[in-house]
Order: sequence, then structure tokens, then C-alpha cells
Amino acid sequence: MNTSVTPPRSAGSEVLGPGWSYASISDKIANQVLTQKPGWTWWSAWLFSLTGTLVFFGAITWLFAEGVGIWGVNIPVAWGFAIGNFVWWIGIGHAGTFISAILLLLRQRWRTSINRFAEAMTLFAASIAGIFPILHLGRPWFFYWLLPYPDVMNLWPQWRSPLVWDIFAISTYLLVSLLFWYVGLIPDLATLRDRAGAPPVRRGRQLLYGLFALGWRGEARHWARYESAYLLLAGLATPLVVSVHTVVSLDFAVGNTPGWHSTVFPPYFVAGALYSGFAMVLTLAIPLRRAFGLEDFITQRHLANAAKVLLATSWVVAYGYASEIFTAFYSGDPFEQFMTLNRWHGPYAPLYWTMMACNVLTPQLFWWRRARHSVAMLFVASLIVNGGMWLERFLIIVTSLHRDFMPSAWGMFYPTVWDWIMLLGSIALFAWLFLVFVRVLPAISMSEMRELVREEA
Repeated sequence: MNTSVTPPRSAGSEVLGPGWSYASISDKIANQVLTQKPGWTWWSAWLFSLTGTLVFFGAITWLFAEGVGIWGVNIPVAWGFAIGNFVWWIGIGHAGTFISAILLLLRQRWRTSINRFAEAMTLFAASIAGIFPILHLGRPWFFYWLLPYPDVMNLWPQWRSPLVWDIFAISTYLLVSLLFWYVGLIPDLATLRDRAGAPPVRRGRQLLYGLFALGWRGEARHWARYESAYLLLAGLATPLVVSVHTVVSLDFAVGNTPGWHSTVFPPYFVAGALYSGFAMVLTLAIPLRRAFGLEDFITQRHLANAAKVLLATSWVVAYGYASEIFTAFYSGDPFEQFMTLNRWHGPYAPLYWTMMACNVLTPQLFWWRRARHSVAMLFVASLIVNGGMWLERFLIIVTSLHRDFMPSAWGMFYPTVWDWIMLLGSIALFAWLFLVFVRVLPAISMSEMRELVREEA
């Protein structure tokens, strides 16, 4: 008598295409890492981003030799591209933790296909963000003075400095995000370990994957401990989504500079971080699904939901803009009012209105279902939002500093070629890290995708 059982297959849903089984999902995702050869498109992007990365580190070396004078910063604009890049990259790193932790706790099934590469995006973006405050120190080789290390000279950090708060916030965020990402990766590393032993895959890769799989055998007790640890880390990571960018916003809000001294900054910065982070998720997800044929895993539902989040957070960001304007005029403070009028009519006014068009008007397209389901429109809109959010960070810094309390101290900020190299080089470094990631580790969680098959069956 035939006692074989037909393995379950997905019936097809908004978050997973039809006909996928446990084995076919593992084959599809694992083969992208183990056997599929990268094409010329990947090699071209990898070499281009590697070139930009080398230029970036070359610029950092020159900065160490010459000092921050190679940038356009000066009095009164002592902060420039570096701090703007820092805030921008930290914001991009928020979406990964939000997708993985908060949506996991809310049991949202559409997170499954995008959480892995979103978590990797968080690690890369937060690591790059941590570079810029150190470079902005002027003497970056003394960055360890910010840490509470034992010292016979009694040299301790200045705890009232927001720079010290940033160090602790970013390091905590990176550590928890890394643990959360790694714990979720362990079952997939075991799958790669078991598959990497067969030719034509090299034996060394099997040993490497096996080392990081920590002896995972898929036993019931392993899964029980894994799920407990994963949920605990999700609960720990969730408040970090709010706390990290709140601390970053206090870099500005604790000062008395016009345009910065505002209690709306913490929620305003958190919403802006999720806004730019989800825009970057779309920027990465759309080419990824096209390059590796993952349309059944990263479906239109995933892209449409990300577009809805963009639309919702764009209104929170727009409320932050309106709150700033209302508070400036309702307060009766002439300096706040002048700062607002200067943004509208001053030398940086074209950038301000460009920012408003990118961040407020562009996402309104997503009220229409056709726009949410147009892949090309989603990709273009995500690039526009990313650019607009960088402009926002730039304008927050520069428009409050270049004309403050005394007209005799006014000045302009003009970025140098080194400012642009630092910005574009950091983007190249991010792209290079992401390209390497998708070739050595599964960009989509195999274990969680198999759970979708079981649920549908």
C-alpha cells in the first residue's frame, strides 16, 4: 500500500505565489547563494560600487591628513554634509528593525519576504552613519575619548554632550539589530551548510556555514528556543526604533538655535526615519526581485503595503512641517519667524520647495491603486523620497545656522568636492555591502517562507 504523503504546496496568495513547496523554496533561495553564477549586471554594479568605496576611503584618508577644512564647513555653519549624512543614514536604518520587530510582534505575514534584506540594510546604514560623527570630530583618532574606558588621567566623557548620546544610541542599536538579524539567520545557515557539501560547491563554504549555524539540527527544542529568543529580541528591538532617532533629534533640540529648539523634533525625526527607511526598502526590493526572479516571493502586495506606509508617514512628516511653521509664528519669537521666512524666500528657498515637492506631494500618488501597483512608479517615487529626505536633513542644519541671531555673523555654506565625494562614496559603500550580502547569504528567509507554505496548506 502506498503510504507516501504529498508535500504541501502553496495555494497562491497575496504574499506567496502558487505551487511552492518546502523543497522548491529552499532550492530557489539557496541556489542563488550556492550555485547560481553572478551575471554581468551584478559584476558591473559590484565593480562600480567598489570603485566608489575605494574613493570614499581615499577621501577619509585625505581628511585624516588635512582636517575638516577640506569640507565646506566654517563659522557660522560648523555642521554640514557630514551631520546631514549621519542623520539620513540612521533614518534609512530604521525600516529594517520596524519591519522585522514590530511587524513580527503584530503577526503581519507580509513582512516575511522582505525582513531579511531589510535587516541587512539596517546594519549597513547604521554602520555607515556611525562613521560621520567620528570624522566630524576634527581629531577623529581620539574618538575613544567618547567611551567610558578606565583611564588613569580621569578623562571621562562629557555626558551632557549629545555626541556621547549618539555613540551609545548607535552602538546599542547596532548590537541589538545584529543579534536579531543573526538569530533569524541560524536556520537558513544550517540549510546552506547541508547543501554546500555537494559538488560543485566547495567544502570550505560548508565548514563556514556550519560554524555559524551553531550546531542547528532542526529539533523541536531548537525551534522552541529559537522562537523564544526571536520574540524576546523583537520586543527589545521595538523601543529602539523610537529611542535611537529620538536621541539623534536631541542633538538639535537641546540647543537654542532658531529652528532646532522644538519639542516636536523627536516624533518628527522618528516618522521621517521610517519614511526614508521604507523608501529605501522599495529602492532595494524592486531591483532584487527583478534580478533574481523573486516575483512570487516579493509580490505586488509587499510593494503596495510599503507604498501605503510611505503615504501614511508622509502625512506625519507633513504634520511636522506644519507644526514647525505654526509654532514659529504662534510663539511670537522674531528669530523663529525669520528662520521660517528665510527658508521660504532666502538663498536656500529652491531647495526647500524641492524638498516639499519630494516629501509631501510625491507620495500622494499612492492614494491611487494603479500607482501603488506600478513597479516603475514605485521605484522612481522611492528615489525621489530618498533625495527629498536628504534635502530635509541638509536644510534643517544649514538654514538654522547660516543666519542666526546676529546679522554680522551670517554666512553661507558651499559644499566642496570632498563633501560630495563623502556623500556619494557612502552610497557606493552601502551598495557594495548589499551586493556582497545577496551573494553570500540568503536575501529572503527560507525558514519563514516555508512557514507560509504550511499555513496556506
